[in-house]
Amino acid sequence: MGRPRKNAADKDLPPRVSRGRSAFEFKPVGGGTIRLCGFDAPMSDVWAAYERLLKDGEEQRDFAALVERFFASADFNALGKRTRSDYRTYSVKVLKPFGKMAPNDIKPQHIRKYMDRRGVSSNVQANREKAFLSRVFRWAYERGMVKVNPCTGVRQFTETPRDRYITDAEYNALYEVADNLTRAAMELSYLCVARQGDVLALRRDQLLEAGIYIRQGKTGVKQIKAWSPRLRAAVSLAQTLTANTGIISTFVLRQPTGDRYTAAGFTNHWRKAKELATAAHPDLNFDFTFHDLKAKGISDLEGTLQEKQEISGHKNIKQTASYDRKIKVVPAVDGQHKSNKDAV
Repeated sequence: MGRPRKNAADKDLPPRVSRGRSAFEFKPVGGGTIRLCGFDAPMSDVWAAYERLLKDGEEQRDFAALVERFFASADFNALGKRTRSDYRTYSVKVLKPFGKMAPNDIKPQHIRKYMDRRGVSSNVQANREKAFLSRVFRWAYERGMVKVNPCTGVRQFTETPRDRYITDAEYNALYEVADNLTRAAMELSYLCVARQGDVLALRRDQLLEAGIYIRQGKTGVKQIKAWSPRLRAAVSLAQTLTANTGIISTFVLRQPTGDRYTAAGFTNHWRKAKELATAAHPDLNFDFTFHDLKAKGISDLEGTLQEKQEISGHKNIKQTASYDRKIKVVPAVDGQHKSNKDAV
């Protein structure tokens, strides 16, 4: 028999359920707190939420269930759209070996074994998927759902920073053979140092008098990219894209139906442009990605690294440094200008 309630008004509450600061809360035996419903809910709703939680507890004992709870959490939904999409992609891979395991049975050695096997095909993806695992376990640990985070202390693979810089000749050659959609997307990405996702999602109401308003999907940083003649020309080019009769789209880069382009749909146009450029200019190398256009934009900016960071919208200067890829021209020893004579 449970202990008497301190507050007589709580005598009808389910076991291990009490009043928190703003809601009725369930406290699992292993520790932590789980919100059931607000104080304004009738007692029948409190009991219904409690019974659902117990049922979930019996049915959701494997890691796959823990991942689903994370995906339904406020923490997950507060992440950027791109990050949420990436996490769902990573989950497909990690659930194959870990999905049916009890979360507390997953140990550091299991994470290491997964990393080593996954690293055979891709060190980068192994690192990203391990980071996802760690995020889920950290979230669960803070809520008393698991005893430890087994990813703690498991080393990631060393990654070689990407250093591909698109030359003006390569950019111009690709632009020359591309269709108008790809041309407009290239210019918007390069001039605004914007990611592909932000370019494809660009809406007409983001075209302001002062410039183009962009809220970066990955970092959440908000900026207005001031108009320049070349930027206006890129938007004007986008406005020439074919639209079906009577269609008025909210997107700058629109399909004939008025819908925005998906990443997969745009990739087809990008791939075609690269194939045409390779055929027309066999002397040039087109092994770069669309994302490398952002790096070209940052590299071509004038000013210090701190000034480039402000324009790029990066949250820290290390990110900006990784995108600043143009090889610096430095003087030879005999080409330096010295204000003082050499010491004798």
